[in-house]
Amino acid sequence: IHPALLPAFPGTHVQREAVEYGVRFAGCTVHFADEGVDTGPIIIQAVVPVYEDDTPETLSERILKEEHKIYPQAIQFYAEGRIVIEGRRVLIGSSRRFAEKALHNPPLTGF
Repeated sequence: IHPALLPAFPGTHVQREAVEYGVRFAGCTVHFADEGVDTGPIIIQAVVPVYEDDTPETLSERILKEEHKIYPQAIQFYAEGRIVIEGRRVLIGSSRRFAEKALHNPPLTGF
């Protein structure tokens, strides 16, 4: 699991970079590992807003809550045999109903 919306902000110190770059949205990614740094095929992502007064710590706390939601979901997809890798893409299940679960969007409030 990676605390950023890959492929943006791979590596470490990602919340600090997100705040410094002034992005409006950040999040987390569950992905397969490959030979690169945070370059494996993406299984599932979650998005959180970045507020003007965010610090790396406050952003990290918000992202962590989403990580706790999507990590078990990714494990469930894998355990049920619903994950298919095609090149760099991960397909979930064989129908659109399953594929739509590959992105978890929490309610965006506070704007």
